[in-house]
Amino acid sequence: MVQYAGTVLDASFAALSDATRRGVLEQLGRADASITQLAEKFHMTLTGMKKHVGVLERAGLVTTEKVGRVRTCKLGVRGLEEEAAWIERYRQCWAARFDELDKLVEELKQKEKADGRKKRW
Repeated sequence: MVQYAGTVLDASFAALSDATRRGVLEQLGRADASITQLAEKFHMTLTGMKKHVGVLERAGLVTTEKVGRVRTCKLGVRGLEEEAAWIERYRQCWAARFDELDKLVEELKQKEKADGRKKRW
């Protein structure tokens, strides 16, 4: 099996694979929030939300700061440039494949039209 050195990518995609964690990132994009506020918004326990935030934090997508008894979450300083670049490479690959498929389909349509005209005569 091929091994990739993309542990950052692995952590990011694992974090982004969950709808709740994506929702947390969207929420934090609007405003910082405490774990309690996030848990209430997503209708889950504090423990559940702490686990989600922990995954996001390990991926570098969220940072937390504890002041007294309140742990405030905010977007991490690391953006998703590396992840976007990885996705873009594959998007380009698939776009090229679909372009080739479009050409083939068009050629087949033209051939079918030409063959249809020949049969009528």
